[in-house]
Amino acid sequence: MNHSPSLPVTSRLIVGKLLDGVELRQLNEIADQRGSFTETFALQWGVGISPAQWSIVRSGTNVLRGLHIHQRHDEYFCLLEGHCRVGLYDARPDSRTYQQYALYELFGADMKALIFPAGLLHGWYFLTPSIHLQAVSECYSTYAQDDNLGCRWDDPALNIPWGISDPILSDRAASFPLLTDLMVSLANAELYP
Repeated sequence: MNHSPSLPVTSRLIVGKLLDGVELRQLNEIADQRGSFTETFALQWGVGISPAQWSIVRSGTNVLRGLHIHQRHDEYFCLLEGHCRVGLYDARPDSRTYQQYALYELFGADMKALIFPAGLLHGWYFLTPSIHLQAVSECYSTYAQDDNLGCRWDDPALNIPWGISDPILSDRAASFPLLTDLMVSLANAELYP
């Protein structure tokens, strides 16, 4: 019987534009007969995030988390196990990539860290049961709800080609407004006391 070799999995930007301030960083796994070691973050990398909180998140197949936006904290996302897509949309009016999107495909078998600044709408869609590591530069327990907003994942104005139709959403995400309404809320919010 002839078996075709399995296709290599490469975590990468699959469609859209590299957005200002976003980095997809290759992580170096060192393996031997005992197992492996992977450094997931070091301050000396100088990647623009100073994590205040780390979290491990488990998600089932067909789960979409988001789209969320935070104006005061940066994020770090690393898929440890599984297969997902990460959609980003630049909602920063002063950015060179304002109103542009990026869609990444990530594989736990090719660990890379996706690091991005405040002001980007972001969501994760899981094609398989997955585990990811997430860091933020402001603790969830201390940031105010005015910096925890979102919009509908399927708003045509985002133009993100997810390739899905009926993901599993939280009740909160299912009730998110359209992008235009979110942008009005952001413009009216006093996010910086």
